[in-house]
Amino acid sequence: MLEQLFSSRTRVKLLRLFLTNPTTAFYVRELTRKIDEQLNSVRRELANLTSLGMVTSHDNADKKFYQLNPEFVLNDELKALLIKSQLLTEQALIRRIREAGKIRYLALTGSFVGSKQVPTDMLIVGKVDKLLLTRIIDRFQRDMGREINYTVLTTREYSDRRDLGDKFLVTILNSNKVVVVDNVNEEE
Repeated sequence: MLEQLFSSRTRVKLLRLFLTNPTTAFYVRELTRKIDEQLNSVRRELANLTSLGMVTSHDNADKKFYQLNPEFVLNDELKALLIKSQLLTEQALIRRIREAGKIRYLALTGSFVGSKQVPTDMLIVGKVDKLLLTRIIDRFQRDMGREINYTVLTTREYSDRRDLGDKFLVTILNSNKVVVVDNVNEEE
């Protein structure tokens, strides 16, 4: 979505990275790896963001580091826009996942709710076209510039693991999460 507002996918990815890591300094090659973009486009967008005053740079040893300028006047507005854009992207992800099969339970955990203690970011229970799901998740990861871990269980696997008190599943069920679909206990 933001790519439509801003003229560059690379710029959007850089904005997202800097705004979500405001105190971290990155060097150019590190940025190209993190956002999966070409070196020249990253350099061009860093020059744009630096000239705007949003990003500052400093040299350390043989590397030039870039970091969000905490004094940039539009940081709060851009962060709010980023959060709203992420919500829209997450809603589209949920819609696509629901279309990938008969979903009985879908919970967003981990990075979706800001928790690093949970072993997965998404729990999906039901009959799912795994190839389609993989394509959906891959696209989301590219759009968001971050990896998500997800777990897919059949309804039977879910019930068996829940009944056994499986540590992995119990951790997820007792964690902070957003439950999107909860039909797992309904008869098929």
